[in-house]
Amino acid sequence: MRFILPLIFLINICTLHAKGTFEFSPNIESAYHLSLSLRLDEARQQLNHESYQNPDNLLTLLIEDYIDFFTIFINEDKVEFDRLEHNKERRLRLIRQGRSDSPYYLYAQAEITLHWALTRLKFEENITAAREVRRAYKLLEENAIKYPDFVANKKTLGLLHAIIGTIPDNYRWAVKMVGMDGTVEQGKRELQEVIRYAQARPDFLFGQETIVMYALLMMYIGNDEAEAWNIVSNADIDIENNPLAAFILANVAMHNGHNDQAIDILQRAPRGSEYHDFHYLDFMLGLGKLYRLDTDADQYLLRYVNNFNGQNYIKEAYQKLAWYELLFGTSEGYQGYIQQCHTKGKAIMESDKKAKKEAVEQLVPHQDLVKARLLFDGGYHDKSLDILLTKTQKDFRHERQQLEYLYRLGRVYHKKNNDQKAIKYYQQIMHEGSDKPWYFACNAALRTGNIYEAQGNFAQARVYYKKCLNLHPDEYRNGLHQHAKAGLNRIKRE
Repeated sequence: MRFILPLIFLINICTLHAKGTFEFSPNIESAYHLSLSLRLDEARQQLNHESYQNPDNLLTLLIEDYIDFFTIFINEDKVEFDRLEHNKERRLRLIRQGRSDSPYYLYAQAEITLHWALTRLKFEENITAAREVRRAYKLLEENAIKYPDFVANKKTLGLLHAIIGTIPDNYRWAVKMVGMDGTVEQGKRELQEVIRYAQARPDFLFGQETIVMYALLMMYIGNDEAEAWNIVSNADIDIENNPLAAFILANVAMHNGHNDQAIDILQRAPRGSEYHDFHYLDFMLGLGKLYRLDTDADQYLLRYVNNFNGQNYIKEAYQKLAWYELLFGTSEGYQGYIQQCHTKGKAIMESDKKAKKEAVEQLVPHQDLVKARLLFDGGYHDKSLDILLTKTQKDFRHERQQLEYLYRLGRVYHKKNNDQKAIKYYQQIMHEGSDKPWYFACNAALRTGNIYEAQGNFAQARVYYKKCLNLHPDEYRNGLHQHAKAGLNRIKRE
């Protein structure tokens, strides 16, 4: 009998040590950085080394999931998604058998769950994705209670709090009912805290990931594109050895009117067999060059449609090729490319829906409006205005083009900080176009709300954000409404 208790103790000790651990070893750190640089084969090699040297380290599963996430998110291949999906539950099952006294125990489960929620959105599995987002949120909240000083947790939880904060008040009861809550300001504060921590601790692994999250939050939710550009342009982001970093920096640059810089970034982005193919960079480069009216823009758009086997931005790429032909080619070339919008790619993204709609309506865009729009989107506002001022509303025969002319003027004056003229044109657009199927009046209402919010006139801002939500155009509706909801949530306490 005296041998039984020591034996039980020994068994318990052995069982404890047999449980998987969570250790950021040099192999794991290297694999993480390699995966974020899209050097996925090298990342897998590092994980193989770690599995051989430390088979109980469960963080290999988290980095494996990063690799699956980037592969699926970039390739948009449903067959590949279906093949890899079983990895999710296998990894979660193994992690649940690990040491539950580590802050990475719940964190790793949450990150993996959220990865798969985001990939599902690519394939319109929205209900399952929503369930997974809720599950990830609950895991992170539980982890925050157990480990309130665990900084990595605040990275993802802060992002979720901000996204939840964009949900309008009349729907928040449903979110709260399933145990989720948060505000945009709360999410910003949490991400700022992580960024400050990363600045003080250069060895913090998730520093750059947090900076990217915060920049995208400011750009798409916080209505502060300038702050987003300030953050990423001053961060130590290696665009020449990281195509994902080049994508992020160029994306923010384009949204801030730094199109020349975006083109330079994309041309310097690394390519080669050591990197996972990221064909979207060709689409961005073609788009940037078209914004500048470069005559070689079509080469990069064609490279995208000829090499990318996914489903998004294909229709838009063909639409932009059609516009290229409209400006530099032939009417036959325009018709040839715009017809591809009927059959190529899928109409999930708003821009793809808009491209398909142009093909269906068979209304050839006006050359001057196309030029003015492209130059405006590239941040060349003076050149865009010069083209618009050579025309009047009466120069356009179709009602849609007449409204678009007013809209382009309003947008240019807005960007040139001439609020009085911008509001004048926005008001005219809302008066003439609120009952029309096009997006001009809805966006005019949103932009008017933006102007009044920037002026501190929150009562008027609220009026126009609500007006935006009350308009239901056939194009860009979801994105415009999301921005209006985010605006209402920003000013609700003012």
